[in-house]
Amino acid sequence: MGEELLVPINSDIDIVIARQKGRALAEKLGFSGSDLTVIATSISEVARNILEYALRGEIILRQDQNAIAAGIAVIARDEGPGIPDIALAMQDGYTTGRGLGMGLPGARRLMDDFQIISKVGAGTTVIMKKWVR
Repeated sequence: MGEELLVPINSDIDIVIARQKGRALAEKLGFSGSDLTVIATSISEVARNILEYALRGEIILRQDQNAIAAGIAVIARDEGPGIPDIALAMQDGYTTGRGLGMGLPGARRLMDDFQIISKVGAGTTVIMKKWVR
């Protein structure tokens, strides 16, 4: 389905690299303007969660396609503690860390498709997609 980029997330600099690679791929796929910023911001949010809660993980960036549009898929994966209550974690302002509790809910609002799969003690995968308008 096209190019796939894997960015290991182990430090703050990796978040910057994931943002840059995601933005570059999105531009290549036909995104422009504020959509590029939205995609980069969403990547930052999920990558920051990897560092804060799991210490390391990865971001996978790839082209995607649905019945009507091309788009970008962002998959954030870790083997951290997992999320015990996804519904609670998706509420604005809820946090178990040092942040404002806006990361996951904010990323969900910015992207077109958003899914979380998590198992306590085994890790979390966030799958986000944005479609070219």
